[in-house]
Amino acid sequence: MHHLGLTRSIRRANHSLHTPDAFIRTQIPGMTKGAAIVHASPALGAAFTQYTAEMESGGVLGACAYQRFLFVLEGQIEIAVGRVLHLLGKNDYAYLPEGLDYRAVASEQARLAVIEKVYKPVEGVPAPKVIFSNEVKIDGQPLMGDPDLIVRGLLPDTMAFDFAVNTMTYQPGAGLSMVEVHVMEHGLLMLEGGGIYRLDDEWYPVTAGDFIWMGPYCPQWFGAIGKTPAKYLIYKDWNRHPLA
Repeated sequence: MHHLGLTRSIRRANHSLHTPDAFIRTQIPGMTKGAAIVHASPALGAAFTQYTAEMESGGVLGACAYQRFLFVLEGQIEIAVGRVLHLLGKNDYAYLPEGLDYRAVASEQARLAVIEKVYKPVEGVPAPKVIFSNEVKIDGQPLMGDPDLIVRGLLPDTMAFDFAVNTMTYQPGAGLSMVEVHVMEHGLLMLEGGGIYRLDDEWYPVTAGDFIWMGPYCPQWFGAIGKTPAKYLIYKDWNRHPLA
């Protein structure tokens, strides 16, 4: 069907909305039997890269010279670290530090949210270690005391980590208590439900499958709309001096 040039996708100087109707698949060196939908990268203005990896059974994600975070959206993957094999299914995730020797293979058709970033060390602080876990193992915390807005921090909040990844779940009608403006940038993947996102001085309807990049100091706010909860996976740079 011809859509006459219409899309919800948008690109602005300090934010972007990337919607499935505009997704383009590409190859990344080392990836086999799979494709990447690159949502954010330095070419956009981001200081990190985030993409969705769509893997066939037997597909290999490929090596990475940077620290990497993986969140399984669908299907199943195997990550071999030395002689230890870790099996990850939906909502399982892994943090893989720089310099780690591992192999990631899809044991069945799978989709992964992948975040990659150059690590910024802090003198006297040991670099973080590998992590394998599942979102449901993380205790949810109400944001600013609101029981209808639950945050799960998937990485430890320690100075060793230079970024954070959270899930945020909103009950229908729940919203952020304030418009946020801050030095951190975000990469946000809508997992479930939908709502309205304010970015800068514009308002966007968003739904599951959409990706948002928010640059530093972009005014931002979200409110959930609909009869089911809204949920997203969100990245932010963290724990580093602004001049680092």
